[in-house]
Amino acid sequence: MPDRVEPLVLGSWPTPLEPAPRLSVKIGLLPADLWIKRDDLTGLGGGGNKVRKLQYTCAVALANGATTLITCGAAQSNNARLTAAAGAHLGLEVILVLAGGHDSPTTGNLALDELFGATIVWAGDADDIDMDARAKEIARELRHRGVVAEVLPYGGSSVEGARGYADCARELLAQAPDLEHLVVAVGSGGTMAGLVHVLGTTKVLGVHTGAVADPLGRVQVLLDGLADRKARSGEHTQIRLDLDQVGDGYSHLTPRVREALRLAARTEGIVLDPIYTGRALAGLQAAVAEGEVRPGQRTVLLHSGGLPGLFGHPDFGSVARSP
Repeated sequence: MPDRVEPLVLGSWPTPLEPAPRLSVKIGLLPADLWIKRDDLTGLGGGGNKVRKLQYTCAVALANGATTLITCGAAQSNNARLTAAAGAHLGLEVILVLAGGHDSPTTGNLALDELFGATIVWAGDADDIDMDARAKEIARELRHRGVVAEVLPYGGSSVEGARGYADCARELLAQAPDLEHLVVAVGSGGTMAGLVHVLGTTKVLGVHTGAVADPLGRVQVLLDGLADRKARSGEHTQIRLDLDQVGDGYSHLTPRVREALRLAARTEGIVLDPIYTGRALAGLQAAVAEGEVRPGQRTVLLHSGGLPGLFGHPDFGSVARSP
């Protein structure tokens, strides 16, 4: 593999930074404090934060001569959906190893996976580690048949993928040089790692979604890779991470997130998703209530996309109808 490859251009940049004055007041800030970084508007495949990562990981795959991309995730994985879209755009075959079975409803992201022409391999109740092993097994099988297959990481979160969010951080500094807080959902860790690499630990507040067992460790490993250093045993950067928004688990809708979804929709006409961005806003609300984020501070909520997953969530109807 080449030491470093130039990223592809798969999205539309820069993404907008939009004011959210009514939402800002509702959560206890001043009208001019809260802004939303619209990384749901990245273009490819319905948009979302994974596009920035795929610009790097797909560049590496092409440099390695790959004709097939393989990745894994939950049935409603945004990363799977956008990998399928990237493969279609680049003329590559895509295989998705997804948690669940053939009886999973073909809604939301899953419907788009099929629309983009991806092949789906169901992994049952496997976790991300087991699914990654299955993806690598499929890649070995394909190589024995002469197919060059590249396994892209769970959530797109490798050191190469995280470079996409280092790019985003630089883009954001040009748009909001007076930024004091950036709030972001944390899944597989690459988005937060790229942001912290450029902005530092004090400005970035991550909100754990329950996607992985050790979010702090995941982010730390990627930060060390971006800094081109090896972590010393037991060493951890002072990462700001809210662990209180997971509730009963990754796929479950919590009361706080339900309220956050309604609040963003009814104050700004912006749709968040129940797994990532809804939790990010709930975490921001908690940070304001606890005085960690204060009125008068320029605050940005990163909208990482995920709208198709909302339509695939079993509680979507109840959110929409709630008073």
